[in-house]
Amino acid sequence: MMRLRQALGTYAARFDIDILPECSSTNALLLERAAEGAPSGSVLVAERQTAGRGRRGRVWVSSPEDSLTFSLLWRWQKNAHLAGLSLAVGLALHRALRGLGARDLGLKWPNDLLYCGGEGDAKLAGILIELASDARGIASVIGVGINLRAPQVPEQATAGLDDCCVEMPARDILLAALLTGLARHLDLFASAGFAALRADWQLRNVWQDKNVRLYADSNPPVEGICRGVDDEGALLLATAAGLQRFWAGDVSLRAGEA
Repeated sequence: MMRLRQALGTYAARFDIDILPECSSTNALLLERAAEGAPSGSVLVAERQTAGRGRRGRVWVSSPEDSLTFSLLWRWQKNAHLAGLSLAVGLALHRALRGLGARDLGLKWPNDLLYCGGEGDAKLAGILIELASDARGIASVIGVGINLRAPQVPEQATAGLDDCCVEMPARDILLAALLTGLARHLDLFASAGFAALRADWQLRNVWQDKNVRLYADSNPPVEGICRGVDDEGALLLATAAGLQRFWAGDVSLRAGEA
Protein backbone atom coordinates (compact mmCIF):
# COMPACT_ATOMS: atom_id res chain seq x y z
CA MET A 1 0.00 0.00 0.00
CA MET A 2 2.88 2.39 0.71
CA ARG A 3 4.24 2.08 -2.83
CA LEU A 4 0.74 2.59 -4.21
CA ARG A 5 0.39 5.81 -2.21
CA GLN A 6 3.77 6.99 -3.42
CA ALA A 7 2.82 6.25 -7.03
CA LEU A 8 -0.40 8.25 -6.64
CA GLY A 9 1.59 11.27 -5.50
CA THR A 10 -0.57 14.34 -4.96
CA TYR A 11 -3.67 12.32 -5.92
CA ALA A 12 -3.28 9.96 -2.93
CA ALA A 13 -5.41 12.21 -0.71
CA ARG A 14 -8.34 11.89 -3.13
CA PHE A 15 -8.69 8.13 -2.74
CA ASP A 16 -9.67 5.82 0.12
CA ILE A 17 -8.45 2.42 -1.06
CA ASP A 18 -9.51 -0.94 0.38
CA ILE A 19 -7.91 -4.12 -0.99
CA LEU A 20 -9.70 -7.41 -0.34
CA PRO A 21 -8.39 -10.91 -1.05
CA GLU A 22 -11.83 -11.93 -2.32
CA CYS A 23 -15.38 -10.66 -2.65
CA SER A 24 -18.45 -11.46 -4.72
CA SER A 25 -18.45 -8.24 -6.77
CA THR A 26 -16.58 -5.00 -6.13
CA ASN A 27 -19.41 -3.03 -7.72
CA ALA A 28 -22.09 -4.63 -5.56
CA LEU A 29 -20.11 -4.15 -2.37
CA LEU A 30 -19.18 -0.56 -3.15
CA LEU A 31 -22.81 0.26 -3.97
CA GLU A 32 -23.67 -0.94 -0.46
CA ARG A 33 -20.94 1.24 1.01
CA ALA A 34 -22.15 4.21 -1.04
CA ALA A 35 -25.63 3.78 0.45
CA GLU A 36 -24.00 3.86 3.90
CA GLY A 37 -22.29 7.17 3.10
CA ALA A 38 -18.88 6.21 1.71
CA PRO A 39 -17.13 9.29 0.29
CA SER A 40 -16.32 10.06 -3.31
CA GLY A 41 -12.98 8.53 -4.20
CA SER A 42 -13.61 5.28 -2.33
CA VAL A 43 -11.89 2.41 -4.14
CA LEU A 44 -12.45 -1.29 -3.68
CA VAL A 45 -9.91 -3.69 -5.17
CA ALA A 46 -10.45 -7.46 -5.14
CA GLU A 47 -7.72 -9.98 -5.76
CA ARG A 48 -10.48 -12.38 -6.78
CA GLN A 49 -14.16 -11.87 -7.59
CA THR A 50 -16.54 -14.80 -7.30
CA ALA A 51 -19.47 -13.05 -9.00
CA GLY A 52 -17.90 -10.34 -11.14
CA ARG A 53 -20.27 -8.79 -13.65
CA GLY A 54 -20.03 -7.20 -17.04
CA ARG A 55 -22.64 -5.41 -19.12
CA ARG A 56 -26.00 -7.07 -19.74
CA GLY A 57 -25.45 -9.60 -16.95
CA ARG A 58 -22.33 -11.13 -18.45
CA VAL A 59 -19.79 -12.77 -16.14
CA TRP A 60 -16.36 -11.15 -15.76
CA VAL A 61 -13.64 -13.74 -15.12
CA SER A 62 -11.01 -12.57 -12.61
CA SER A 63 -8.09 -14.01 -10.67
CA PRO A 64 -5.14 -12.34 -8.93
CA GLU A 65 -2.58 -13.66 -11.41
CA ASP A 66 -4.50 -12.81 -14.55
CA SER A 67 -6.52 -9.65 -13.93
CA LEU A 68 -6.89 -6.37 -12.07
CA THR A 69 -10.44 -5.65 -10.95
CA PHE A 70 -11.56 -2.65 -8.95
CA SER A 71 -14.45 -0.25 -8.47
CA LEU A 72 -14.35 3.49 -7.87
CA LEU A 73 -17.10 5.52 -6.21
CA TRP A 74 -17.49 9.00 -7.68
CA ARG A 75 -20.19 11.36 -6.47
CA TRP A 76 -21.96 14.01 -8.56
CA GLN A 77 -24.40 16.81 -7.92
CA LYS A 78 -28.10 15.98 -8.23
CA ASN A 79 -28.45 17.83 -11.54
CA ALA A 80 -25.30 16.33 -13.10
CA HIS A 81 -25.65 15.26 -16.74
CA LEU A 82 -23.80 11.95 -17.02
CA ALA A 83 -24.38 11.06 -20.68
CA GLY A 84 -21.13 9.76 -22.14
CA LEU A 85 -19.61 8.85 -18.77
CA SER A 86 -18.62 5.33 -19.80
CA LEU A 87 -16.82 6.72 -22.87
CA ALA A 88 -14.93 9.21 -20.71
CA VAL A 89 -13.85 6.36 -18.44
CA GLY A 90 -12.72 4.29 -21.42
CA LEU A 91 -10.63 7.18 -22.70
CA ALA A 92 -9.04 7.60 -19.27
CA LEU A 93 -8.03 3.92 -19.21
CA HIS A 94 -6.70 4.10 -22.76
CA ARG A 95 -4.50 7.10 -22.00
CA ALA A 96 -3.24 5.65 -18.71
CA LEU A 97 -2.22 2.37 -20.32
CA ARG A 98 -0.54 4.16 -23.22
CA GLY A 99 1.44 6.09 -20.64
CA LEU A 100 2.67 2.77 -19.25
CA GLY A 101 3.86 1.62 -22.67
CA ALA A 102 0.84 -0.32 -23.91
CA ARG A 103 0.48 -0.26 -27.69
CA ASP A 104 -2.15 -0.98 -30.35
CA LEU A 105 -5.10 -0.03 -28.16
CA GLY A 106 -8.53 1.09 -29.32
CA LEU A 107 -11.96 1.95 -27.92
CA LYS A 108 -15.25 0.30 -28.79
CA TRP A 109 -18.59 1.93 -28.04
CA PRO A 110 -19.87 2.06 -25.39
CA ASN A 111 -17.41 0.67 -22.85
CA ASP A 112 -14.74 -1.72 -24.11
CA LEU A 113 -10.99 -1.30 -24.46
CA LEU A 114 -9.53 -3.46 -27.22
CA TYR A 115 -6.12 -4.72 -28.25
CA CYS A 116 -5.83 -4.30 -32.01
CA GLY A 117 -2.34 -5.65 -32.62
CA GLY A 118 -3.19 -9.29 -33.23
CA GLU A 119 -5.15 -11.05 -35.94
CA GLY A 120 -8.30 -9.19 -34.91
CA ASP A 121 -9.65 -6.85 -32.27
CA ALA A 122 -9.61 -8.54 -28.85
CA LYS A 123 -11.17 -7.38 -25.58
CA LEU A 124 -8.60 -6.16 -23.07
CA ALA A 125 -10.75 -4.37 -20.51
CA GLY A 126 -14.37 -3.73 -19.70
CA ILE A 127 -16.28 -1.08 -17.79
CA LEU A 128 -19.50 -1.40 -15.81
CA ILE A 129 -21.03 1.78 -14.38
CA GLU A 130 -23.93 1.65 -11.95
CA LEU A 131 -25.76 4.68 -10.55
CA ALA A 132 -27.66 5.34 -7.35
CA SER A 133 -29.27 8.50 -5.98
CA ASP A 134 -29.48 9.67 -2.39
CA ALA A 135 -29.73 12.90 -0.42
CA ARG A 136 -26.14 13.75 -1.33
CA GLY A 137 -26.72 13.57 -5.08
CA ILE A 138 -25.80 10.87 -7.62
CA ALA A 139 -23.35 8.12 -6.75
CA SER A 140 -21.64 6.38 -9.66
CA VAL A 141 -19.79 3.14 -9.06
CA ILE A 142 -17.30 2.62 -11.88
CA GLY A 143 -16.23 -1.00 -12.19
CA VAL A 144 -13.08 -1.76 -14.18
CA GLY A 145 -11.71 -5.14 -15.15
CA ILE A 146 -8.40 -5.40 -17.03
CA ASN A 147 -6.96 -8.66 -18.30
CA LEU A 148 -3.30 -9.00 -17.39
CA ARG A 149 -3.26 -12.27 -19.30
CA ALA A 150 -5.91 -13.31 -21.78
CA PRO A 151 -8.66 -15.48 -20.26
CA GLN A 152 -10.30 -18.25 -22.22
CA VAL A 153 -13.82 -17.03 -22.91
CA PRO A 154 -16.10 -19.00 -25.28
CA GLU A 155 -16.93 -17.20 -28.53
CA GLN A 156 -15.01 -14.05 -27.59
CA ALA A 157 -11.59 -12.82 -28.63
CA THR A 158 -9.66 -11.69 -25.56
CA ALA A 159 -6.24 -10.18 -24.91
CA GLY A 160 -4.05 -9.47 -21.90
CA LEU A 161 -1.90 -6.53 -20.98
CA ASP A 162 1.09 -8.79 -21.56
CA ASP A 163 0.10 -8.77 -25.25
CA CYS A 164 0.29 -4.96 -25.34
CA CYS A 165 3.34 -4.19 -23.19
CA VAL A 166 6.99 -5.01 -23.74
CA GLU A 167 7.43 -4.80 -19.98
CA MET A 168 4.47 -5.45 -17.67
CA PRO A 169 3.95 -2.76 -14.98
CA ALA A 170 3.69 -3.82 -11.35
CA ARG A 171 0.08 -4.06 -10.13
CA ASP A 172 0.36 -1.10 -7.73
CA ILE A 173 1.94 1.08 -10.43
CA LEU A 174 -0.80 0.03 -12.85
CA LEU A 175 -3.57 0.79 -10.34
CA ALA A 176 -2.06 4.18 -9.47
CA ALA A 177 -1.85 5.17 -13.14
CA LEU A 178 -5.46 4.15 -13.76
CA LEU A 179 -6.82 5.97 -10.71
CA THR A 180 -4.86 9.12 -11.51
CA GLY A 181 -6.08 9.06 -15.10
CA LEU A 182 -9.67 8.52 -13.97
CA ALA A 183 -9.54 11.44 -11.54
CA ARG A 184 -8.25 13.79 -14.26
CA HIS A 185 -10.87 12.76 -16.79
CA LEU A 186 -13.74 12.74 -14.31
CA ASP A 187 -12.80 16.26 -13.20
CA LEU A 188 -12.90 17.44 -16.81
CA PHE A 189 -16.14 15.56 -17.43
CA ALA A 190 -17.71 17.26 -14.39
CA SER A 191 -16.80 20.73 -15.64
CA ALA A 192 -17.31 20.38 -19.41
CA GLY A 193 -19.17 17.12 -20.10
CA PHE A 194 -18.27 14.49 -22.66
CA ALA A 195 -18.13 17.12 -25.41
CA ALA A 196 -14.67 18.14 -24.16
CA LEU A 197 -13.42 14.57 -24.66
CA ARG A 198 -15.30 13.59 -27.81
CA ALA A 199 -12.59 14.43 -30.34
CA ASP A 200 -9.99 12.33 -28.52
CA TRP A 201 -12.43 9.44 -28.17
CA GLN A 202 -13.17 9.57 -31.92
CA LEU A 203 -9.47 9.25 -32.73
CA ARG A 204 -9.37 5.97 -30.80
CA ASN A 205 -12.64 4.54 -32.11
CA VAL A 206 -11.55 1.23 -33.65
CA TRP A 207 -14.55 0.98 -35.97
CA GLN A 208 -14.74 4.58 -37.17
CA ASP A 209 -16.18 4.71 -40.71
CA LYS A 210 -16.54 0.93 -40.90
CA ASN A 211 -19.62 -1.13 -41.69
CA VAL A 212 -21.11 -2.38 -38.43
CA ARG A 213 -24.18 -4.07 -37.07
CA LEU A 214 -25.89 -2.90 -33.85
CA TYR A 215 -27.80 -5.37 -31.69
CA ALA A 216 -30.17 -3.71 -29.22
CA ASP A 217 -32.28 -5.95 -26.99
CA SER A 218 -35.09 -7.65 -28.89
CA ASN A 219 -35.12 -5.20 -31.79
CA PRO A 220 -33.89 -6.28 -35.22
CA PRO A 221 -30.19 -5.49 -35.78
CA VAL A 222 -29.39 -2.19 -37.45
CA GLU A 223 -26.68 -2.00 -40.10
CA GLY A 224 -24.79 1.11 -41.06
CA ILE A 225 -21.47 2.93 -41.21
CA CYS A 226 -20.09 3.92 -37.81
CA ARG A 227 -19.66 7.69 -37.67
CA GLY A 228 -18.49 7.71 -34.07
CA VAL A 229 -20.44 9.46 -31.33
CA ASP A 230 -22.05 12.82 -30.67
CA ASP A 231 -21.34 15.27 -27.85
CA GLU A 232 -23.46 13.20 -25.45
CA GLY A 233 -21.87 9.87 -26.30
CA ALA A 234 -24.68 8.48 -28.44
CA LEU A 235 -23.57 6.17 -31.25
CA LEU A 236 -23.98 7.60 -34.75
CA LEU A 237 -24.77 5.22 -37.59
CA ALA A 238 -25.21 6.23 -41.23
CA THR A 239 -28.01 3.88 -42.29
CA ALA A 240 -30.24 3.53 -45.31
CA ALA A 241 -32.73 5.71 -43.39
CA GLY A 242 -30.15 8.42 -42.72
CA LEU A 243 -27.93 9.27 -39.75
CA GLN A 244 -29.34 7.73 -36.59
CA ARG A 245 -28.45 8.01 -32.87
CA PHE A 246 -28.41 5.06 -30.49
CA TRP A 247 -28.00 4.99 -26.72
CA ALA A 248 -27.63 1.28 -26.05
CA GLY A 249 -26.68 -1.97 -27.72
CA ASP A 250 -23.77 -4.12 -28.81
CA VAL A 251 -21.80 -3.30 -31.93
CA SER A 252 -19.96 -5.76 -34.15
CA LEU A 253 -18.26 -5.55 -37.50
CA ARG A 254 -20.27 -6.80 -40.44
CA ALA A 255 -19.00 -9.94 -42.12
CA GLY A 256 -16.02 -9.28 -44.34
CA GLU A 257 -14.91 -6.11 -42.53
CA ALA A 258 -11.41 -5.89 -41.09
